[in-house]
Amino acid sequence: MTTGAVIPATSTAPTTRQVWTRTRGIVLAVVLLLAGAVAIAVIRSDNRHGDLDPRSADRYGSRAVAELLADRGVSTRVVTTLAEARAAAGRDTTLLVAIPDLLTPHQQSQLRASTAGSGGRTILVAAGGSSVERLAPGVTADPATSLKSTLDPHCGLAEARRAGSADTGGIRYTTTHLDADSCYPSQRLATLIRVPAASGSGDTVVLGAPDILLNDRLDEQGNASLALQLLGSRPHLVWYLPSLSDSSATGEQKSLFDLLPSGWLWGTLQLFIAAALAAFWRARRLGPLVPEKLPVAIRASETVEGRARLYRKANARDRAAAALRSTARTRLAPLVGVPVSQAHAPEALLPALSAQLHGDGQTLHSLLFGPPPGDDAALIALTDQLDALEREVRRP
Repeated sequence: MTTGAVIPATSTAPTTRQVWTRTRGIVLAVVLLLAGAVAIAVIRSDNRHGDLDPRSADRYGSRAVAELLADRGVSTRVVTTLAEARAAAGRDTTLLVAIPDLLTPHQQSQLRASTAGSGGRTILVAAGGSSVERLAPGVTADPATSLKSTLDPHCGLAEARRAGSADTGGIRYTTTHLDADSCYPSQRLATLIRVPAASGSGDTVVLGAPDILLNDRLDEQGNASLALQLLGSRPHLVWYLPSLSDSSATGEQKSLFDLLPSGWLWGTLQLFIAAALAAFWRARRLGPLVPEKLPVAIRASETVEGRARLYRKANARDRAAAALRSTARTRLAPLVGVPVSQAHAPEALLPALSAQLHGDGQTLHSLLFGPPPGDDAALIALTDQLDALEREVRRP
């Protein structure tokens, strides 16, 4: 047993290399997730920028049809709020609703109330089931969409007959209005329906797909002819692009999860899974240690010093003190006539030590079975006292 040896101070702070080795996997996972999110955002932004926007010249925009209408004396104005769209409804105006499904039920009902008796034309582009029922009562969307994009008119509507085949294939509709024009059928269901107003000269046109309005499809089939006739029947065209920032959409109470985009929820789930996998990867392994033979012989002094460094790094003064006391009791027991099997029993060891040393049993109990030391100085003092006790017992 070493008594006066002092363990040299060693820095336990991890180096920069160690920190990088431990965290590089997590950093790489976070970088890959961020790169993937940015790539997806860029791709989606590039593909969907300016959809059905008459100011956009990209492939999904509608600037070409707006310019052709301007050449024919039809003015085009873009609005993004419900109030502007309702105010624009009139006898000499065509109101085109680009994405009806973005409107809330309350907004759809208000818009329908403004356009029903205006005497103008309302065009709904690819309106879904709930949207078309509010904006064009009596028209129902079929759950199955058209299998073909290019269809023939097969109806008596003058605009459709002059345009011929066009890319209207998309959502299919049925109507209960007997005076409605059902055109461009796909499996007997129309992809374009014109419903005359109950009174006056107004009407509502439901279009199953936006293809005839897009820049890259306008010059195909009879798309340009059909688009110009439908949108150019009045001198003014109001192009309504519903916006999520429209204050009229706040009339309905929505929860926090309704306001979050679905992509963020999936992203949060992916981050949670990545964090769980990283925690499992870096966590301590469960189960007993597997013993193995050392390839070389290690000196006892090196083993003692290595264990001492581990105890110091972990501030395990209680374990170090317990090891010192256990070893001292094991060596003292045979010297006072106590079996080694009873060396750790105070009732057997302490009376034998007191009888030989004529000392205080309470002091011996505190020394051999007492609480762990509170600091390093107390641990060193305990080592010195145990060493002195052993020398005294061995003294003849």
